Amino acid sequence: QVQLVESGGGLVQPGGSLRLSCAASGMAFSIFTMGWYRQAPGTQRGLVASITSGSSTNYADSVKGRFAISRDNAKKMVYLQMNSLKPEDTAIYYCNAGDRGGVFPWGQGTQVTVSS
Repeated sequence: QVQLVESGGGLVQPGGSLRLSCAASGMAFSIFTMGWYRQAPGTQRGLVASITSGSSTNYADSVKGRFAISRDNAKKMVYLQMNSLKPEDTAIYYCNAGDRGGVFPWGQGTQVTVSS
């Protein structure tokens, strides 16, 4: 049974930083492209960043230069370093396999709130 557990969210002021973590289990982690997605109230969940099995990365235009995705295959972890946070980054953040919508059931996500 695949489990995806996100953590690291919180309340941060504009311009601040957070590092999100995602722990995966029950899957052949190293072969999958992994993605971070986010969903703000009243919007659809969308891809923020993705990283292939070979560690090639891709970012949504809105976060390029501010966010960095990374992975540790040995630990089955994927991370999202978020810098220069803006109020419009406020959302629930999820990780999943794939970069065109999640392959596995979604976890509970982690709430990120950017506000002064």
